[in-house]
Amino acid sequence: MKSLPIRMIFFYASLVAGLFLVLGPLPQPMGASAAVVLLTLVLWSTGLLPPFVTALIFFAAVLIPGLAPPDLVFSGFGSEAIWLIVSGFVIGAAIREAGLGARLAGGIAPLVGQSYVRLVAVMTVAAMALGFVMPSSVGRAVVLVPVGMALARQLGFAQGSNGRIGLAVALALACNMPSFAILPSNIPNMILAGAAETLHAERFGYTSYLALHYPVLGVLKSAIAIALVVILFPDRVTRDATEAAEAKPVHDTRLQGRVALILAGTLALWMTDSLHGVGPAWIGIGTAVLLLLPRIGAVTPRSFNASVDFGMVLFVAAALGLGALVNVSGLGAVVGAALQDMLPLAQGRSFVNFFSLSTMSGLTGLVATTPGVPTVLTPMAPSLAETTGMSLQAVLMTQVVGFSTVVFPYQVGPLVLAMQLAEERLGHVLRVTLPLAAITIFVLIPVDWLWWRLLGWL
Repeated sequence: MKSLPIRMIFFYASLVAGLFLVLGPLPQPMGASAAVVLLTLVLWSTGLLPPFVTALIFFAAVLIPGLAPPDLVFSGFGSEAIWLIVSGFVIGAAIREAGLGARLAGGIAPLVGQSYVRLVAVMTVAAMALGFVMPSSVGRAVVLVPVGMALARQLGFAQGSNGRIGLAVALALACNMPSFAILPSNIPNMILAGAAETLHAERFGYTSYLALHYPVLGVLKSAIAIALVVILFPDRVTRDATEAAEAKPVHDTRLQGRVALILAGTLALWMTDSLHGVGPAWIGIGTAVLLLLPRIGAVTPRSFNASVDFGMVLFVAAALGLGALVNVSGLGAVVGAALQDMLPLAQGRSFVNFFSLSTMSGLTGLVATTPGVPTVLTPMAPSLAETTGMSLQAVLMTQVVGFSTVVFPYQVGPLVLAMQLAEERLGHVLRVTLPLAAITIFVLIPVDWLWWRLLGWL
């Protein structure tokens, strides 16, 4: 008799734990909500079912017994993240259809030479640099992933090869991870900043936030991610960079010019959103409209239908809805309070407090997803500051260390989108996020503690 796969063991264990939550000491409907959340997270984490099927199970399990109203459960469909993703699919399709990705890849190829390590490093640095001017992880992914995949093809990496997968994973991480350390470049950062100002009248400065987080969470963590990608997905460039740069397919240069002009305008509007006040998602929708218009854009109705993955949209909407359920049901507060009671927090224990609060944020992200962490933990910040003796702003800033430590791809929608654009399996990301999370916990958090002390935050 064959032994059960480990993911089936997790699934059956989650069913037993879910039954206990329904029948156990938690008040209802909180207990039933906790059971649904647990089962959904286990299914997403183990990949037993396609993510969109699990998303539909989540919607049904919440709506049929009336655990939450439809406007809460489907609130994800009204979020900017969903419409950034939809417009991102259109932008990515336009870059491919016009051949713009291949053209840009040809310009980058000479910088790579014949080094796979340099390829991963160059594209990672490009994504990091774009994080300073484009306030959307999704936007960065839809611009760079098609270029990266075109470059991979020109350098001899076929779909499914280690080199192509490695570059896709590196870009997925680089378009998202370093931006946690740049205040206006990530949705969780902005949720934290807004909640801190609304609840505690605390404002974060752009420069102080960058100086506190970017050296470790941006630069050092990205360097480790590059090393992990190269080690876990080893490969070598099989074509000369000069030959690759010259091997560009023939495309309509006028079409490329129109698409490039539209994307340049989009980038300019994204960069100046603080001036005009229009959100990145709504700018993205306007761009998608232009790219879909006959004689102006590059995306035909057939290309649109082939490019937009509705299953991925369902998955992200469910992840956002799950975070809302965790918050509104009170489950997030219960989890946060339980973690606070379990952790060895006390005044005068600088490293223990820093490590505990960062870990608390990371563990909360496993349940509430990354955007949900600030909504759960920010109201608790004053009591945590009193318990630890840390400043209120320092306690708030430890959330960034935690929610930037991503373990499973379901926690961060842009990771899913990036791999979808690359047409590579999402499971490949997990091979890097798991060891990267472990290295963060045991190496980078202690280094970050030293950096904070050097800057006088602790």
